[in-house]
Amino acid sequence: MEYHKGRGAQLNTSNRFSQANISHDHIEGIDEEMQISSQTQIFYDTPKKLINTIESPDLYAMRSVNPYQGCEHGCIYCYARNSHEYWGFSAGIDFENKIVVKQNAAKLLEQEFLQKNYQPASISLSGNTDCYQPLERKLEITRSLLKVFVKYAHPVNIITKNSLLKRDIDLLQELARQQLVHVYISVTTLDEELRQKMEPRTATSKNRLQTIRILSDAGIPVGVMAAPLVPGLNHTEIPAILKEAAAHGAITAGYTVVRLNGAIKEIFYDWLQKNFPDRAAKVWNLIREMHGGQVNDSHFGRRMTGEGPIADMIKQLFSVSRHKYMKENQMPAYNYSLFRRGGNLNLFENYV
Repeated sequence: MEYHKGRGAQLNTSNRFSQANISHDHIEGIDEEMQISSQTQIFYDTPKKLINTIESPDLYAMRSVNPYQGCEHGCIYCYARNSHEYWGFSAGIDFENKIVVKQNAAKLLEQEFLQKNYQPASISLSGNTDCYQPLERKLEITRSLLKVFVKYAHPVNIITKNSLLKRDIDLLQELARQQLVHVYISVTTLDEELRQKMEPRTATSKNRLQTIRILSDAGIPVGVMAAPLVPGLNHTEIPAILKEAAAHGAITAGYTVVRLNGAIKEIFYDWLQKNFPDRAAKVWNLIREMHGGQVNDSHFGRRMTGEGPIADMIKQLFSVSRHKYMKENQMPAYNYSLFRRGGNLNLFENYV
């Protein structure tokens, strides 16, 4: 069976919202493998609202902005895959090569900031998919959003696994000078062979660590996310990841464990069997041990960290490593007092 290099998922799963599904059959009734396109397709969305308020108790009523839906990075474990089904696409290959973009994102964000009753609160870029995925190099939607955050002196939180973030260091420094930005670089593994399989189109761990160094040297508060941790694949790397991140200037760290909700269960299992047939059963069972006998978990309070002996071991290893390399350091508090109602210039006359 052909393995599609450069892609995380190796199949397109059924869409739970579709009443009919497409399959390819030989004229004589012999199933043929469905052809997978390697070319990325762009779809344009024109929403009327941009800021999402997430009511999850795990995320403290977090606000998020997602300029892209779907992600070329192709991370096999990505929880955002399921959301692609709302667009009529698959959580599998479609998630990686059918990308929905919000070209009017910056304009919408400014409109919401200008509302009379708007109250500033930290907004997370990449609450769902990576705001610095490969298309951002060309489209610069995330950069246009950062210009709005600068204009209105509004706090923003960024998490990414792409070193393209360095392009916007001028805007990030301006935000950092006013205590308006937190950046987290996601480092899942330091093993390049594993990264290429698990996150095929992301920056290398070396480049991510270099990005942490560059941001730190520029005065931008940066932390590391060791996520997601997959027992039997990367969980033993926790001390090494935090040690390297701290050595490069990261001041704090966080983690989550893998959970395989919805279609991700089938996608991850297929990937695991094809890439690690010798330990697929072991990894699968370890994931189940963290989630009460299932590989998925939607229960608030435990879904991010799991439960049971495996989850406790991961928690303790992370806690000890974080204290050893980062003490009890935290991100600096945001300065909400600087928010400029009305802004200080006309964004769309000065940045085109």
